[in-house]
Amino acid sequence: MSYILTVVAQREATSLTPVLLNHIRNAVRGAPPIVLSAGEAADIPLTAPFDPAALHAALDGKPIDAIVTKTRGRRKALLVADMDSTIVTGETLDELATFAGVGDKIAAITKRAMNGEIDFKAALRARVAMLKGLDTGALESTWRQIRLTPGARELVATMRSKGALTALVSGGFTFFTGKVAAELGFDVHRSNMLLDDGAVLTGEVGEPILDRDSKRAALTELAVQRGIRLHATLAVGDGANDLDMIRAAGLGVAFHAKPVVAKEAGAKVEYADLRALLFAQGYPASAFVTP
Repeated sequence: MSYILTVVAQREATSLTPVLLNHIRNAVRGAPPIVLSAGEAADIPLTAPFDPAALHAALDGKPIDAIVTKTRGRRKALLVADMDSTIVTGETLDELATFAGVGDKIAAITKRAMNGEIDFKAALRARVAMLKGLDTGALESTWRQIRLTPGARELVATMRSKGALTALVSGGFTFFTGKVAAELGFDVHRSNMLLDDGAVLTGEVGEPILDRDSKRAALTELAVQRGIRLHATLAVGDGANDLDMIRAAGLGVAFHAKPVVAKEAGAKVEYADLRALLFAQGYPASAFVTP
């Protein structure tokens, strides 16, 4: 069988009961399900191409994600992940902006940039300019408010335990990517540099800015360094600046993404947490590593 359908339920909202799994299996004309986590996730090997409309009808609006992968090469040797609204739950720049009293203004620009409505570089410069004069201590205060997305620890630790290279590549800032990388054990982190004079932010960002093109380039570069082809890579993100790396990866996942990204990505996770990326690679929950 050359393809597998992985279904993952939003744990708090529904359960993949045996009856529901069998219903989905019949809809896609698949082989018997292989349970990856009882009530949460299962693989359904596909014996033939299926009708997406039939799957949609079988799911019947339930909070269940469905990801199709090739049987061969499911487990990836490189993970490239976005940070904001992917590995962490919020937008670090927006949260930092609240300390400067311009949270709403900056959040409005962030939303448009992540939707692909305005140029990312121009949007970043405009937002950072509003932070001019902000005490650098606000960075540490913001960090204390940041929360990791459920499943982030398992995703990074499990892939590393299987020999994968893990990279955090963000349009955010090195202050935060450095801390997140250290907290989760990412091998590599890349992002932008907020400039300061030793006491306050200057309202400028270091050049060159890490943008949409840079993210895709990082995926390609790290794959070459690892000696692997792009089909052995996994990329995940939520915003328009993640779309090119998501398209280029062997498994590109739009995670709770903006509409423009979810529409174009080959795979999407709308309901589950980051554990879904491990299930999509065929890892059972019993194989997850939790630091």
